Amino acid sequence: MTSSYDCSTEETRFEGLAHAQRAIAEQQCIVFPTDTVYGIAADAFSPLAVRLLLAAKGRSRTMPPPVLIPRVQTMDGLAVDIGDDARKLAEKFWPGALTLILHAQPSLEWDLGETKGTVALRVPDDELALEILARTGPLAVSSANRSGQPAAQTAANAQEQLAESVEVYLDGGPRPAESDIDEVALPSTIVDCTGSRARVVRQGAIALEDLRDVVPSILAFGQEVPVWQPGADSALNATASEETVSEETTGAAPAAEDAPETSAEDGAAAPGATETAADDTTALVDTADATTDATADETTAATTPAATADTPVVEQPAESAAPEAAPAAETEDSQRQDAETPRAAGSES
Repeated sequence: MTSSYDCSTEETRFEGLAHAQRAIAEQQCIVFPTDTVYGIAADAFSPLAVRLLLAAKGRSRTMPPPVLIPRVQTMDGLAVDIGDDARKLAEKFWPGALTLILHAQPSLEWDLGETKGTVALRVPDDELALEILARTGPLAVSSANRSGQPAAQTAANAQEQLAESVEVYLDGGPRPAESDIDEVALPSTIVDCTGSRARVVRQGAIALEDLRDVVPSILAFGQEVPVWQPGADSALNATASEETVSEETTGAAPAAEDAPETSAEDGAAAPGATETAADDTTALVDTADATTDATADETTAATTPAATADTPVVEQPAESAAPEAAPAAETEDSQRQDAETPRAAGSES
């Protein structure tokens, strides 16, 4: 039977947290507030619980949920090959409304859906959410709404949409707490860090300018890798010369917190798109595949001596340009397993 708890008082808050912890351990779904909108959550390491979450939202496996974690250090237990840019962004904006798409730790036994080897991680900046995560460990979380509907900004709105599919509703008041409930909440900004350069795949609560203060080379949503240009800024050309091919994402990253399909959050429902007001995303966004079509006009004029009336022109055979060898894949550094990576659902992390 569904239970709802008003977390504005210490007594009911404690009861609600305890019940929510038991529900997660029993592979059931719960709803709680985050710093963006309300989220529906399930044990990230229980395939059954994740299926129940997706079913509650009316969503398929092609739109996997992101994972909320209690602290920055947990990232190392859930992801591998984490680059410097990702670490800088995490250290600056976590806890906060930033979701990072990373290479998932292959040794973990979990099934979030069709993630193609990636996972979207975020540390929420919300006291109640962090209390839940401290008790349960990493949770698969999506916005608390039916797919195609506005993301819930109150517990009551979440319950109207999800009803009995959720075991526990924790009411922490409107979210975001300081916003007008009639205004659409901004979802988290999603950055794909699985390529050679970080790329924004959904613009949300954190502005591109703020991201570039930390990682100047980050690509904006839909931006292609720049091509080297004579006379251009030397730093830009230095970067461009290293990337003569467009950066590609490694696959469909898990959908990062969603909202209505007509909203920006929807488009980025895969880390890379967005449903309007959700911390979670409703639809996987096809990251813009930047392609650099370098079409070099072959000319021998610069290297062939000019012909004169007395000097016969000797035609130079065109050299076939050998394809540039792709850089060898960097050997994956062994990532330490985060000592704080949660054990079984419901245990302390």
